[in-house]
Amino acid sequence: MTERASRAEHGRVEFLNPEGLPRNPAFSNVAVVSGNVRTIYIGGQDAVDAEGNIVGIGDLAAQTGQVLRNLRTALAAAGAEPEHVVKWNVLVVEGQDFASGYAAFQQVWGDRPNPPVITAALVKGLAHPDFLVEMDAIAVVPA
Repeated sequence: MTERASRAEHGRVEFLNPEGLPRNPAFSNVAVVSGNVRTIYIGGQDAVDAEGNIVGIGDLAAQTGQVLRNLRTALAAAGAEPEHVVKWNVLVVEGQDFASGYAAFQQVWGDRPNPPVITAALVKGLAHPDFLVEMDAIAVVPA
């Protein structure tokens, strides 16, 4: 079993990729949280800017970039950083080029150690017909 851990004085997050499960540099298979930590839940973020305008209509890459900017803003408001994310949920509207969304994700989020666990699903639609992607996150910050 491979274990990569992010340690803090009073809390710990372990990212595991056990033998017998597929390995991928973009995500881990298991995240274990223990000790004195704060858990932050960020609701689904869409490609909407601070003024309420939809960004990147028809462009999955542009929308993914805006969603990630929104997630960074939400993390910062809660006193968290991108490396504190332990879980992503990604919803992409059917028919979109998943590769362009992933490329935008890598561009904005970068190549961080200990990638979080992730669930991705194709959906028929989201809350607004112009939304192509939605993401939520769970972050853990040592207390």
